[in-house]
Amino acid sequence: MLIAGPNMTEINRLKQQLTDHFEMKDLGPAKQILGMRISRNRLEGVLKLSQEKYIEKLLDRFNVGDAKIRNTPLGTHMKLSKKQSPETVEEKDHMSRVPYASAVGSLMYAMVCTRPDIAHAVGVVSRFLSNPGKKHWEGVKWILRYLKGTSGINLLFKRGNFTLQGFSDADLGGDLDTRKSTTGYIFTLGRTAVSWKSKLQNRVALSTTEAEYIAISEAAKEMIWLKNFLSELGKEQKNAPLFSDSQSAICLAKNPVFHSRCKHIQLRYHFIRELINDEELSLLKISGSENPADMLTKTVTTDKLRLCITSAGLQG
Repeated sequence: MLIAGPNMTEINRLKQQLTDHFEMKDLGPAKQILGMRISRNRLEGVLKLSQEKYIEKLLDRFNVGDAKIRNTPLGTHMKLSKKQSPETVEEKDHMSRVPYASAVGSLMYAMVCTRPDIAHAVGVVSRFLSNPGKKHWEGVKWILRYLKGTSGINLLFKRGNFTLQGFSDADLGGDLDTRKSTTGYIFTLGRTAVSWKSKLQNRVALSTTEAEYIAISEAAKEMIWLKNFLSELGKEQKNAPLFSDSQSAICLAKNPVFHSRCKHIQLRYHFIRELINDEELSLLKISGSENPADMLTKTVTTDKLRLCITSAGLQG
């Protein structure tokens, strides 16, 4: 059990209450939980979350410990689709002996806990779990080789700044099989990532504006949940900023002027307008070159990935 509180007095009070009803052993300050290592320096006001040991075990498990490292989660030349799935009996028999699902599941755990930088790549390879092919397996191994070179990356939280910010992005028609767009968003608290997602949209978007608008709406739902959660902790966030690199989507959210181009968009995505009018959040423009959510929707260059990682509060 992990206990967190505003001060040691509250923590000790809760521990005593639990001890009165259950047999418990106090292991002291948390150092590791669920494969994540917790490093804390109270004097400097710094806390780090890392999965380095978990990743090292992952590399040994799938025999890529001696493989050449990669600089990005996926190669820009990789265009994965269902057309690359096995068709012959021989191909299917070969892939049945490959631990594809196990590897993807293990990567997904790392992504969910501390590694938003691999979210898009893991999302791509997870689309082929039902019938993976050799090219898809190469994609999984590419991610593992990227993790080999970046296993020491950690989420770095610093004392002081407690401002919630959100960033959203979309990639129009990025899925080669369905032509659906990818929604990506990332939220930082004190400039360090606390929530992120990379997911295919439910419907095919007909324009970049529509894809970005849907991404903004999905990000807004997460922001409302985060704001409510922080309010319960006594850290209220008023009019929190949500950034998008699409000026047209921002205009559509603030003022529904493009009627002929957006009248087909599902009603549930328009609630973003009400949030803006009620000053629940501020929708602001950010340059595409500075948007950390970019790495959640597409394969980016090494330089852009480094910028996104830094903006998300990842270090190492």
